[in-house]
Parts: sequence; C-alpha cells; structure tokens
Amino acid sequence: MVTVLGSGDALLRVIEKAFPRADIHVRGNQVSAVGEAAEVALIQRLFDEMMLVLRTGQPMTEDAVERSIAMLKANGRDAEGRPLLETPAEVLTQNILSSRGRTIRPKTLNQKRYVDAIDKNTIVFGIGPAGTGKTYLAMAKAVQALQSKQVSRIILTRPAVEAGERLGFLPGTLFDKIDPYLRPLYDALHDMMDPDSIPRLMAAGTIEVAPLAYMRGRTLNDAFVVLDEAQNTSPEQMKMFLTRLGFDTKIVITGDITQVDLPNGTRSGLRQVQEILEGVPDIHFSRLTSEDVVRHKLIGRIVDAYEKYDDSQAARETGPARNGNQRK
Repeated sequence: MVTVLGSGDALLRVIEKAFPRADIHVRGNQVSAVGEAAEVALIQRLFDEMMLVLRTGQPMTEDAVERSIAMLKANGRDAEGRPLLETPAEVLTQNILSSRGRTIRPKTLNQKRYVDAIDKNTIVFGIGPAGTGKTYLAMAKAVQALQSKQVSRIILTRPAVEAGERLGFLPGTLFDKIDPYLRPLYDALHDMMDPDSIPRLMAAGTIEVAPLAYMRGRTLNDAFVVLDEAQNTSPEQMKMFLTRLGFDTKIVITGDITQVDLPNGTRSGLRQVQEILEGVPDIHFSRLTSEDVVRHKLIGRIVDAYEKYDDSQAARETGPARNGNQRK
C-alpha cells in the first residue's frame, strides 16, 4: 500500500485534491470512494492504472499520478465502453532507452504519440514549447536506432543562430564559436550513452554533431538525423535540409515556433513548412502543448501566460488600428 499511496500518503493527497467532491477512504489494504458515479469510476480506473504500472516494477510519482489523472479525465469512451485513447499505463510503461541506471520513456499522451510517429514515419516534426521533451525523445530514439542497428550513424544538427548575442564576439576558432550552440545536443548524448564511448564514436563518424550549414550538398543515407531549433531555419534552409534525405534514413525536426531568433523580416522555415507538407504521406506533424511540459511545472504556466499575452496584444493591435485608420 505504501507504493500505491506514496510515502506519507503523498500520492493519496494528489488524488484527493484532483477529486474534491469524492470521499476516499483507506482501511488496511482496501480503498473505497464515495461520490458521483462518474468521479468514482474515474478513481477506480486510476487505481487500476496505477497497479498496472507498479506491477512492471516502475514506481509511481506524484507527477505520474497527476498526468494519469489528466489523461483519464480527457479520455473518451466508445459505445461499448472501451477507451478511445491510450491508457495511462500504456503511456507510462513504454520504454524507449535504458542507460546508466535509468530509463527514458514518454510521460504524456502527446509524447507517446510523438514517439510512435517516429517509429511509423520517415520524417517527423516535433513542434511545441520549451520543456516538452521534443529534442530529448528524438535523440533517445536515435540512440535506440543506432544500438539496435536500424541505422549506422546519428547526425545531430541545428542552425547557429544567435538568441540576442553575436557569434563574432565569442572567443576561439570557428568550431569554438559554434560549440555553444551544439552543447545541448552533447549534453543529451551524455545522458543516454557511456560518456567514454562518445569521443570514439564521433571520431569514427558514427555520431556527428554539426551546424546546419554543414549539411549542404550531402545525401544522408542509413542515418537517424535530428534537426533541433528548426524555428531558426529560413525557408531555403529547411528545403535544403529536407532534400538531404537518403535511403534508409529517418529525420526528426524539432522546434518552437514561438521562439524565433531570426532577423526581422526573415520568415521561419518551420512555420512555412507546416503549410507546405501537412498531409503528405510518410510525413507527420506532432504538436505538443504546455500540458506536455516535463520540466518544472512553472514552465507550463509561463508558456500559457505568454500565449495569453500574445493573443491579447494581437487583439489590441488589430482593434485600435482599424479605428485609428478611420480617424482623421
């Protein structure tokens, strides 16, 4: 019962907070709930899902319980009472990669669908705000593909576009200047692989981390390619990158269209490509939201607050502008 209810009943308190109109009682190894039929049914399903996860040997955390509740509340059922969407247990127990004593797995429904889309499609776009695991999950799938010999190499790339700074002011050679832009990719690699093996694999060309400009003129065969920060590509760069696709290659492109660092007047290639390639077979667009943020909970609230602010600013600018044009 400690694993079900959590240390000091921490998990039970999360459940009680999510279902305030129901009374949940624990006696011995029995849990009972009294309240509205729909809520009691959800609570029963929640405990069933928690038990399925616990039987796999994976512990339940407060965060996992909160995400399970959110999935169950959003989950519809068909005429025969079967769930239309994936269950929390299916999401929380899908292992992608086990490395250095921990397992990387999706934590939300949209993350699971993103991972599944990578398995099923040649080109996948992961679009969403910071902290939703777009790049991290893509790199985990890349390492998994390399270890299972589905591909012979991993290529990680991103555009070297400044977020308010200038490359020229950074010290050192060209590679020294570019290195800070590629550092997040190195950090993720170190989480997923033996750090001692990474320099050897990079020296052999099995793993390549390079700026997007280095992709021009190449054909990428038998590789898993991840393009990160794709919102900072121009339309021409995006087209160039997509046409590098070779045989037996999988491409994952990640980005956040709300954080574009391109100079004013330059359109984001990631924004444009959605209009061009949406609906093309074997190309999938996975869209993650603030609900899929798996870093600090506050990030999701920050993302929502910025979206609300941007919407209000857009409405304010269109309204007065129209009235101002009429006033002489």
